[in-house]
Parts: sequence; C-alpha cells; structure tokens
Amino acid sequence: MIAFYADHFVLPLPEGHRFPMAKYARLRERILADGILVPDELRVPEPATDEQLERVHTVDYVRQVTRGELSPAAQRRIGFPWSPAMVERSRRSVGASIEATRQAAVDGVSVNLAGGTHHAFADRGEGFCVFNDAAVAARAAQHEGIAARVMIIDCDVHQGNGTAHVFRDDPTVFTFSIHGAHNWPFDKPSSDLDVPLEDGSDDDEYLGALEKGLARAHAAFDADLAIYLAGADPYEGDRYGRLRVSKTGLEARDRMVLEGCRARGTPVSIAMAGGYARDIDDIVAIHATTIRVAAELCHAAGV
Repeated sequence: MIAFYADHFVLPLPEGHRFPMAKYARLRERILADGILVPDELRVPEPATDEQLERVHTVDYVRQVTRGELSPAAQRRIGFPWSPAMVERSRRSVGASIEATRQAAVDGVSVNLAGGTHHAFADRGEGFCVFNDAAVAARAAQHEGIAARVMIIDCDVHQGNGTAHVFRDDPTVFTFSIHGAHNWPFDKPSSDLDVPLEDGSDDDEYLGALEKGLARAHAAFDADLAIYLAGADPYEGDRYGRLRVSKTGLEARDRMVLEGCRARGTPVSIAMAGGYARDIDDIVAIHATTIRVAAELCHAAGV
C-alpha cells in the first residue's frame, strides 16, 4: 500500500482560523512513528493538471483559481483566502487522489493523506474545498482505463453535495453518502443513495445504518473501483459533527467499508476528509487508524 501526501506545501491561513491544516503533517508523522507505513511507502504526488481538473470543473473556474481571479465572495464561500500556495496545495491534493486510484488498482488499496474535498462543485468551491478530488480522480480513472464504473463511499459527517451534483446524471458513477440529516450543508443535492442520520446517533445506530446502506449500494451498482472518504467528523468529540460515534465505532466503520470492497474484489482509494475535534490528536488518531486498517488488509492479502 502506498500513501500520497502534500502536507509540506504550506497553506497560510488567517490568525485563529478554525480549519485544522496541521493535522496533515501530524498524520504523516504519526503513521511513520507507529510503523504503520515506512518512508518508502510515502510519495509526493504530481499536481493535477488543467486537463484533469477540467473533466469535472469548468474552464472558467479552473482559470479563476489558477490566476487568482476568485471574487471575495467566492473566497469566503471556500473558507480561506486565495494564494499561490492555496493553488499548489489544492492541485497536489487532487493529484494525490489520482495517484491513489492508480496505486489501488495495483495493490487493492491506497491512501491520500489529505483529500475528501467533496463540497466543491463544477463551477465553485465551498466548505474548505477548492477542487473535488474524488470526482476528478474518478474521471481520471475512467479516462485512463483503470475503471469504467466508480463508487464513491462518502462517510464524512457532512453530505457530499458537490460530488452528488457533479454526478447527478451519470450512471457510471454511484454516489453514496452517510451523514448528519440536520447538519451543513443545508441544501443537499440527492446522491444515488443518501443515508441521513439523526443528531446524537451512536455506534450501534451508525453502524447499523451503514451496513444496510452499503448492502443496498453494492446490490445496485457493480463497481470496478471505490473511492472512500473516511471522515473523522462523525466522532463524538467533533465540534461540528453532532453524532456520538466512538473511535472504536469509526474503526468498525473502516473495516466494514474496506472488507466489503475487498470481498467483492473492488480496489479502494482512500481520502481522509473532515475532522474538527477540539484535540487535534483525536483527529490524527482516527485517520491513522483508517490507514492502519487498510495496511492490515493489504498485508493479510500478501501485498
């Protein structure tokens, strides 16, 4: 299993900004310190090209991001200001998901240590998402002949509104989202399968709903590739998640998603997605567990 990262491309943020960018560097440090992966298994991705981005995003939007022509309102919608570093890191993060889909086809599973930017639409970004890495990676996989049919399994606590909208009329990409019913975004375009959860849902409620949802998704769609958004924000200690899923429950979630795909012979590319716990070590621990579970499955398969 190979992991791709772009955390050394620093994204400067205003003083006191709430988005925990530091988690990405801490995550890389953690998985190396714990021996989950070794340095040779970590790669810096190439940045996504205009051609790759424009399979999902409009030419005008890619140009506005690249040239620094985003309006103040567009930057506020994204959640952080434009800078050359923002452009570089956004392209690298998407590039990491593209590379992870390629490697997943070889090893069965691969990881982007960032990504999960599912709130980006074709013509705009929002919710800390500039480009939609899962959507661009799915299109790249189809373009390169890696997969004809892609399932996006979105387990971030916030519905993947951008992804759902991008693929709303596309039968070759199946979008599955399990999320807080009353959480942001309040305008939720329909995924192929949405599993909304009530505030306060605990491990049993979450895992029961996930199991039933995945069974329906796999029965409805035979995927050549899955892209798994392993959000840390369903965690009971998340500031914005509004669910009560424990770390143990999130590990069980990871195993359910990954073992289900492996049982069907479906390669999986993983992205980390959101996480806003008060203690950044909690976010890092949840993401590290996702990677550990994936590595264990790889090793058990002899990869």
